[in-house]
Amino acid sequence: MSKIIVFGAGLIGRAIALDLAETHEVTCVDNNKHALTRIAKENSKVKTERFDLAKEDAYDPLVKEFDLVISAVPGYLGFNTLKKTLLAKKNVVDASSFPEDCFALDHLAKKNDVYAIVDCGVAPGMDNIILGHLDTKMEVNKFECLIGGLPAKRHWPFNFKSLFSPLDIIQEYTGPARYVENGEIVERESLSDCELMEIKRVGTLEAFNTDGLRTLIKTMDHIPYMKEKTLRYPGHCEFIQVLKSSGFFSTEPIELNGIEFSPLEVSAKILENDWKLGNNEEEFTVMRTTIEGDENGKNKRYIYRMLDKTCQESKTSSMARTNGYTATAVANFVLQNNLPSGICAPETLGALDGAFKFIVDYLEKRGIHYRTEENIID
Repeated sequence: MSKIIVFGAGLIGRAIALDLAETHEVTCVDNNKHALTRIAKENSKVKTERFDLAKEDAYDPLVKEFDLVISAVPGYLGFNTLKKTLLAKKNVVDASSFPEDCFALDHLAKKNDVYAIVDCGVAPGMDNIILGHLDTKMEVNKFECLIGGLPAKRHWPFNFKSLFSPLDIIQEYTGPARYVENGEIVERESLSDCELMEIKRVGTLEAFNTDGLRTLIKTMDHIPYMKEKTLRYPGHCEFIQVLKSSGFFSTEPIELNGIEFSPLEVSAKILENDWKLGNNEEEFTVMRTTIEGDENGKNKRYIYRMLDKTCQESKTSSMARTNGYTATAVANFVLQNNLPSGICAPETLGALDGAFKFIVDYLEKRGIHYRTEENIID
């Protein structure tokens, strides 16, 4: 049994803490008293502590007694939270998916002789782990990931609900989208190349460019074609494009009646209730990862499909399950295996002996199934 501290008591942090509490000593930290109270009521074995991770400059007293830190804070807090944790000389499993370059902290992790496994969610995360595993078996020449989290019941106009902060989602929609084509990095606007796709067991969804490759741009630069697209219900992309083109996501301050404000912050606040997943609201997460390449002289295609729905028994959303349990699977693996210091991308972890099977088996036991299809391409 290890001592683990979980940063963040949101729905993903909750799923992480409750899952790990079955086999470890767990403390959950957040500044939200109500979120901490909920977790403590659900499982009395989870200890809680109120702490403002954003405002506090040093984490040393907070983390000194723990074997591992798991970060499940919002993405806009993720980079600084990870930096402070590395300064406190603690190993980290990070599920915050922050937009900054994680490798900028590699020197700090190595200096303090600790590691951080970043992007430990479903995508980025599990798709990277799959790619890292297959990259050890074959000469990969194509990687494509389609990923989406959606409500079971559509709500006009956006037909969208999420556990994540609207600021994180808007950042995904407004930043540049990078993919690799013919071995070259191509940069397009997010939301571009929107197309309808038939997704098994779900139906017709739209897919559009977002910046989901992240660490793969650097770690898998030998693969000539890589792309990630976000899945939503048809029509969502157009509504977001209207807001984006009209300046609702601008960070440039404007003045109204003598008051200066940011359109982005106001828009995020307005969208917060519309995009917030309701209590006991059913939703699902769907992912399709396609990897092609040469394996022992044969042109092979692997397709990994995952469809997960809200767990009614535990009242845990699929987004919390698929993101949170990937992080807890990684946490359990690294607690049993020694990792070198530095920043570790999930695809690097997936290439380690035994990691892929351990994580897939762990998720299977929690009802998250990755169905695999193998084909020889003519």
